[in-house]
Amino acid sequence: MKTNPTKTPLHHKRLSRRKFVLSGSAAAAAFAIVPRHVLGGAGFVAPSEKITLAYIGCGTQGLREMLAMLEMPEVQIVAVCDPVKDGHDYVDWSKDGLRASIAGALEKPDWRRGTPGIPGGRDVAKGIVETWYANRRRSEKFNGCAAYVDFRELLDKEKDLNAVKVMTPDHLHATVAIAAMNKGKHVLMHKPLANRASCTRLASGLCMRTCLPLFIAAMATVA
Repeated sequence: MKTNPTKTPLHHKRLSRRKFVLSGSAAAAAFAIVPRHVLGGAGFVAPSEKITLAYIGCGTQGLREMLAMLEMPEVQIVAVCDPVKDGHDYVDWSKDGLRASIAGALEKPDWRRGTPGIPGGRDVAKGIVETWYANRRRSEKFNGCAAYVDFRELLDKEKDLNAVKVMTPDHLHATVAIAAMNKGKHVLMHKPLANRASCTRLASGLCMRTCLPLFIAAMATVA
């Protein structure tokens, strides 16, 4: 018995069409539930999953530790704060060590080369943050880094802030931490918590009452 190759039974057509629709739906569903970081590639963190952080204190130690924090894909530094705008009279372990470290991180060997003294201040920190993100996160939307003189103004204006890192002189650690926790922010700070027992009790007591994390780091890198 001969068959006509140009004719296919109708139920075969329907079956193949049904398979096509189902496979297409399944593919669409699978695409919809793939995590955002998978679609973005290795190391990608969706903007909605990033920790927005303000950096308070932009002296030598603050800038040094900032370089490690910029490497963290889950963290976005959105604001910096320091009463000094653009300083060059800071004290450090060596005359050019900090500048050279920043220049290397920014892939700009001549960064501030020839500028007298050791760099620090809010505009220096802002420039580091924006340059680093422009170099390393070109594909991401970034609105820039705000710079403040007063940490209280920063806490009032940065409404979407998740956390702060405190790198001020020791006597201000507890003051800034308490102000941040009163605004509902998580706090990470360089040691010590305070240089007075009374301030330590105030900050730790507020931490316990609010259940907000208060981390004290003794090293330049945080695991």
